[in-house]
Parts: sequence; C-alpha cells; structure tokens
Amino acid sequence: MTPATALIPGLDGIVRHRDAERGLEATRRIADLFFEDAGRLRPEHINLFDGLLIDLVPLADQQTRIDLAERLSRLARAPRAVVGQLARDDEVAVAGPLLRRSPVLDDDVLIDVARDKGQGHLLAMAERPRLSADMTDVLVRRGDRDVVRRTAANPGAAFSEPGYTELINRASFDGVLTLTVGKREDLSDDHLKRLLDGALDVVKRRLFDVVGPERQAKIRQALAMPGDLTGASAGQRNFVPAQRIILALYEANTLDEAALLGFARAYRYEEVIAALAAMTGLKLATLDRLVSGDRHDPLLILGRKIGLDWGTVHALILLRLGRKRVPAQRDIEAIKLNYARLLSSTAERVVAFWKTRH
Repeated sequence: MTPATALIPGLDGIVRHRDAERGLEATRRIADLFFEDAGRLRPEHINLFDGLLIDLVPLADQQTRIDLAERLSRLARAPRAVVGQLARDDEVAVAGPLLRRSPVLDDDVLIDVARDKGQGHLLAMAERPRLSADMTDVLVRRGDRDVVRRTAANPGAAFSEPGYTELINRASFDGVLTLTVGKREDLSDDHLKRLLDGALDVVKRRLFDVVGPERQAKIRQALAMPGDLTGASAGQRNFVPAQRIILALYEANTLDEAALLGFARAYRYEEVIAALAAMTGLKLATLDRLVSGDRHDPLLILGRKIGLDWGTVHALILLRLGRKRVPAQRDIEAIKLNYARLLSSTAERVVAFWKTRH
C-alpha cells in the first residue's frame, strides 16, 4: 500500500484485501478524475494519482487496463510509475499502446521490457518514433523476422556498429530485410558493401531499382561494376542454351534427378530452371521468379512435387544461395524438417495454383 492510497478512506482496505470488484470501480473513478484535469495538473498532483493507481491497477480487469493504457499513451505528462507498470503487462493489448508511443517511458524501462517480454512487445516497441542504439541492439538481437524488419524500416531508429553488423547478418538470409536496410539514409558505404556481399543477385537488382541515383552510384561502386544495373536487361537470363541441353537430355531419356543434381552442384542455374520447367510443366519465367525470390519454400514444394530426395533439394538450396554463402547448420536442419513434413498433395495443389496464376 502506498502513502497516497491511505489518503482516501477505504482504498487501503480494497488493496489489502484484493477486492477486485471494488478495486475495479475505484480504478475507473480515479482514472476518470485524473483525465478530466490531466492538462492542468502540477507534478505533485500527477505523483499523487500515480500513488493512488499503482496499487489499484493490478486489481483491474484486462479491458480496463487496455483503456487506461491507451489514454495514458497519448499524454506527455502521465503518472510515470503506472505507465511503467502497464508497459510491463504480459498482455500485448495492454502494454502495446504505451510501448509504441508513450513519451513518458525512458530507455531503461523500454530495454528492461525488451529483454524480458515476447515478440509482440518487441514489435510494438519497433514502431516508436525514436529508437536509441541501445534499444535497437536488443530488438535486433532478440527480435524475430517481423520485429527486425520493422525496426530496420523505422526512420527514427539509430543503430550501433554491433547493431548494424547483426542487422546485416540477419539480412543475408532475408531479401526483404536487405531491401529495407539498403534504403536507410544512415547506411554507410562500408555497411552497404557488406550488405551487398551477402545478398542474392536478384535482391541486389531489386535494391538498385528502388533507391535513388546517389545510392545507385554507391551500389555500382560497392559491387565494382561499371555500367547500369537497371531494367530488365540487367536481370534477363538467357535460357535458350540451357533449354537445348535439357531438350537433348529429354530426347535421350536421361532427364532425371541425377541430371538435376549434377546441374545444381555445378551451380548451373539456367540448366536447373530449364530442367525444373520440363519436370513440372511450369513456365521458365515463373520458375525463375519463384526460385530467385526471398524464400526457400518454392524449392521444397517443387522437390516434393517431383519426388526429389533431400540431398537434391539441399543442393538446389545451396545453388540458390550462391557459392559464397554458407547457411547455418541449424537453418538447414529446420528446412529439412519442413521438407519432411510437406505433403505431396499440398505440393500438387500449390504447383497447380502456380500454373493457373502465372
């Protein structure tokens, strides 16, 4: 019980006996009283309301806590202890509004929440108008894909050198994150080069297309490539020779999994795409777009559709990543597990959808 609670008759008993019903009513009435004059209250009055509410809020139901947090999140002069208490609530619906925008929360509270709470809390914090480097260090280290993407997309976020290093490491397995980081105004030339070193060619081309002329020049410089990377001509692959090779194998009845595996291990991308087109009935352009995208899933679906062994699918994944990129073993194990769980019927339906969609 706080000294402030003892100032109002009956409140000390409500808190002491954990009277939920009376505590809920008291919370609502005191909160309404505070909001009526919130703009005119002096600091000592705000502190008084802080002391009154800090013991009552735990007695309130979830909806009341949500409403209180939403209203407090928009105030620059709010009861600091109660705001911190609600920001630490296990329910994201309660903590979220405060974590997203409350100006009362300082870095110490936010970092404490970021270290202890789940991804929903981190995602809310990633939307704050300003994020310090200390904050983003925690978000990039602990956050899942959505948290890291949103943090990187926040123009008000600052990153330390270790934070940027971790962000770029995460981007090497996430094309969307690569594009997001590549568009940041505070991205140094050194960071840009490291980002591009870990990116797929198709992602590099997309990044080139979405940034301004100044960043395009830096991308050309970082890649040590003269000339222009823009337009379809830069990303256009010539599949005609590969199609001739695949046609010859087909006519000789030797277009099989062993041939596909050989092309994958030799990093012969065009031959792999042409072979998959012959084996699945999908168009070359569709397969090129799917395989060179941001995820490995299309390769798993194609492999299950054709009936490929995991070893062949693994080789296709390594081909997609490129010679210089070595995936973490835990990532490969997770992909292998997903492939084992994928049903042939599911793969058939997805491939049929791709055929009609494209």
